Amino acid sequence: MFEERASKIISYIESKGTASISELAAALDTSESTVRRDIGRLDELGRLKKVYGGAARIGNSFFTDEFDVETKSGINKELKTRIAEYAAGLIHNDDLVYIDAGTTTLSMIPFIKAPNAVFVTNGIAHAKMLTQAGLKTYITGGQLKLVTEAVVGHDAVRFIEKYNFTKCFMGTNGVDLVRGFTTPDIDEASIKEAAVKRAYVAYVLADSSKFGQVSSVTFAEIDKACIITDKLTNDMYNKKTVVKVVE
Repeated sequence: MFEERASKIISYIESKGTASISELAAALDTSESTVRRDIGRLDELGRLKKVYGGAARIGNSFFTDEFDVETKSGINKELKTRIAEYAAGLIHNDDLVYIDAGTTTLSMIPFIKAPNAVFVTNGIAHAKMLTQAGLKTYITGGQLKLVTEAVVGHDAVRFIEKYNFTKCFMGTNGVDLVRGFTTPDIDEASIKEAAVKRAYVAYVLADSSKFGQVSSVTFAEIDKACIITDKLTNDMYNKKTVVKVVE
């Protein structure tokens, strides 16, 4: 059964270049957990490459697709939680903090222990959770992007440009020594770029699957933000910026 599914998965990936776990599960008429296990085995066998949210053809490290929030939320959940908990501990009561839309940054909120800090976000779920936690929160105006539940657009960028953040916490789709921090959507890239520029210290939360991946639009060079991750396989990143590996 594995070989039969594997053949179909590889054929699908070869024809499309990349595919999400949910997409493959639908194509194979099987569960996402089964597809996830199969991708893991095929990655170990060197027959495809396991990537953030799905799989890719060997040698393909450039991605233009964006997975939805539901798909992202189940990916590397334990790693995200460890990274998020450490990041939340960096927030203090005197901080003015920008929190980017994204599933890893959303995982930070239950761990925040700074009741007097002030928060700005472009994430719908983030604003709701921060407010429910009793934290003073502002949300950007602009256009709602449903797939990522993020507010984007010119109005959102102008809103962010009014602030001088002590810290910002960003999500990313790719981390690359040459291309920097990348995301598939130019509107989201504009928001991220503005927030990083307006922050005294910028942190990018990225599990190890993001390293070596490149998406369509660069929102910051590699030396413009500190990286919080679970594992580092290339020491060159330490030479370019500050990297905190969460044990």
